[in-house]
Parts: sequence; structure tokens; C-alpha cells
Amino acid sequence: MTELKGACVIGQSGGPTSVINASAYGVIRTALDSNVITKVYGAEHGIKGVLNDRLFDMDAEDAKELELLKYTPSSALGSCRYKMKDPDVDDTDYRRILEVFRKHDVRYFFYNGGNDSMDTCNKISKYMQKVGYECRVMGVPKTIDNDLFGTDHCPGYASAAKYIATSCMEVYQDARVYDTGMICIIEIMGRHAGWLTAAAALASEYGAGPDLIYLPETDFDMDLFLADVERVYRETGNCMVAVSEGIHYADGSFVSEAKTSATDGFGHAQLGGLAALLANIVKERTGAKVRGIELSLLQRCGAHLASETDIEEAYMAGKAAVENAVAGITDKMVAFERDTVDGHYVCRTKLLGLTEVANFEKKVPLAWINADHNGVTHDFIDYALPLIQGEPPLPKEDSLPRFARLKKVLAE
Repeated sequence: MTELKGACVIGQSGGPTSVINASAYGVIRTALDSNVITKVYGAEHGIKGVLNDRLFDMDAEDAKELELLKYTPSSALGSCRYKMKDPDVDDTDYRRILEVFRKHDVRYFFYNGGNDSMDTCNKISKYMQKVGYECRVMGVPKTIDNDLFGTDHCPGYASAAKYIATSCMEVYQDARVYDTGMICIIEIMGRHAGWLTAAAALASEYGAGPDLIYLPETDFDMDLFLADVERVYRETGNCMVAVSEGIHYADGSFVSEAKTSATDGFGHAQLGGLAALLANIVKERTGAKVRGIELSLLQRCGAHLASETDIEEAYMAGKAAVENAVAGITDKMVAFERDTVDGHYVCRTKLLGLTEVANFEKKVPLAWINADHNGVTHDFIDYALPLIQGEPPLPKEDSLPRFARLKKVLAE
């Protein structure tokens, strides 16, 4: 291995999670402790911070505040949704990144995000190799959607899954207090992959969750949906439904009425409003009392219900990225693989090529969806349950969360 001395940059991208800052802390703390990384910078709003030469000097931060990142939700450095062009078509951004890297002697670049972020990471890595600038590039996984290719699961997913399961169990109690029944429809994030919505089954496993679960991995049929709801309501007097925001008809069109409302920086439809839409249809059909609930941003920032397993694995991913880069490895993403040792769940890191991961989506296996396409099998429970374990020692101040307060001193 050739020792490479120089500064590093850590950037965060895409939608935030409850534990993305734990990964950032894994990168920052390990980099600060390294004897070859000379400076540690945090990019303001992801790759946009690099392009704008707005880098925070992480060496200037208080060590105790940095440690609080493990328990602080959302993206402390700021995020973005910015799609970089193919460098063979337009290399303007890449030349600017190289200019900023040279200015600050950046020789290590860590990008923390999901599918699109890994695409950005991959493009930058390949460009640096092409122009002969030695810079070790590592992707650090993040996504509540749990849809990154090649990894058993993603940091952020478990905490969101725990929030969803817990919220469903709480709503279940509330929805059954009156002597008249209720139909409750809960909309959960997930455009093309149903991992988050499937997490509602954890609540059902413990006797207080949805009767019906619909994922985007299979086509949605409104008539069958209404028949399912009517059957459960007729038999029990109540019905709870969990639906993914991305459920779609056989022709591929989203059920959500908001499917054309807006797109993000990568051209993805911004979904929402599905619970209200379905609630109106069900109310007209059944005449029952119906509530539509959209968990929205709550499910990805609910750090008060974070999984300790998720926090520690997120930190581990950031730490592994730095350790592997310092050891001479580049052009990879840190991934997870699971094992069972003496009957207990164990998670280990592995490395995947960025080209393998970029822009590929991992979906819930069809074998884990029941024959009627309105629920999941116990295989999913066995998969998800170990991930949500553990109660982290959340710092409090006057009984409220004590989140990290960074100075964010800009590098000169």
C-alpha cells in the first residue's frame, strides 16, 4: 500500500434519516484520528458544497458536539438532490471539483447517500481516475427505502421501520376506542420498493398492526382492494391498511393523485396524498368512518424511536469507509452482510464496486409477499426484526432531545 497523505471531504446527499449523522460521525471521528488524513472537511449541502467551495472545518468542532451526531437526526452538514451530467457530455462540474480538491489538497472523498448519491460518487471516482488525480473515493450507504443493491440492508432503514411499526401499534389502539368501527389507511414512504411499508407487518406480528398491506412490488387493483377492506371490516368491525406511496396500477401509473405534482432534482415524482385519496374512495364505498394518515417526514426523522443496532451499524459503515480508503482502497461502497453466530444476528461490512451499486434498486422479494398481494410472509419478519433491536442512550436536556450544535466554520 502506498501511503497517501492529504485532506478528506465528507458530504451528505438525498433524503435524511435518523442515523445518517451517525455515519458522518464514523467518517469524521475516524478521519480525525488518522495519521495520514491531514484535514477533515464537511461539504455544505453535499456535492453543491464542493462545487461552491463551501467546506466546513471539522477539526474546529468540539469533540462532544461531534459525538452527539450519533443521536441527531437529519443531515447535519446539509443535503442536496443534484444530478451531475455525464462527464463525457459536460465536464464543467468535474473540472470545478478537481479545482477545489487541489486547492484544499483533498485526497479522500466520502459521499453518504442512496442510489442517486452512489451515481454521483461513481462519476467523481471515475473522473479522478481518468485525469490521473489520486483521490480515494468511497460511498457510505444511506436510505430509509432500503433499496441499495448488494447490501443486506441500509443504515437508516431499521430506525424508520421501528418508527412505522411503533406508530402502527399506537394508531391501532386509538382506532378501536369507540363503539363504532373505523377504517384507517396509513400511507408509508416507498416509491418503487416496499421495505418500509412491509415494516408495518412487525406491528401485526405483535397483535396490533394492519390487516392489509400493499407494496409497489406488485400491481394494485382497486376493486380487489375495496373487496379486501369490506371483508375485513364486515368480519371484525374495524380495518387498518398500510399502503406504500408508490403503489401503481398494471399500466405503471401511480394510484396517488399527486403523481404529477412535482419532481425532485433527479426527475423522480414527488408522491403524496394517497391516504386521503383512498380514504375518500373507501368512505364512498362503505359509508364507514374512515381516516387517512400520511406519516410523511416523521418516519425518517424519528430519532426518539431509533434502533440502537441501526445507529451502531451506521457508525460502523462510516468508520469502515475511512479505514479502507486509508488502506489503499478506492471506488467502492461499504455494504452489509449478515450472519448468525451462536443463534444471534451479526452484521459485518463488505465492499462493492460503485459501478455495481449506482442506479440499481433492490426490491422486496416476491416470495416474501403473500399470494393475495395484501400482506407479507414471515420471512420478512425474520429479516427485519433483528435490525430494530436496542434502545440507544439518547441525550436529553430538560427532557427534550439534545442534538448536536455544530459551529460550521468555513474553511478558507
